[in-house]
Amino acid sequence: MLIQGGRRVDMNVMVTLIGAICAISGMLLGWIGRTKAFKDEVAQEATADASLHSDVAYIKTGILDIRVDLRDLGRRMDDFSERLTRVEESTKQAHKRIDRIEE
Repeated sequence: MLIQGGRRVDMNVMVTLIGAICAISGMLLGWIGRTKAFKDEVAQEATADASLHSDVAYIKTGILDIRVDLRDLGRRMDDFSERLTRVEESTKQAHKRIDRIEE
């Protein structure tokens, strides 16, 4: 037993107090660490969400570009179809003239 300020303090009480202080400080440090980890996790999720949003916007822009190209290609195909019809008609007329010349 120790004497402190005229009082006797039992060694078990000292060990109990030191243990309680250590437990409380351990819980406090654990809480602080968990809070920091939670904040870091939220920041990582926000970064991932922003990256995903950016990727979706990029894909959306690409799809719009493809649609424009597809419309242009459709117009060109219509033009080629019209020209082919004209060439076929012209060829048919040329064959008729050649047939008349041969007769």
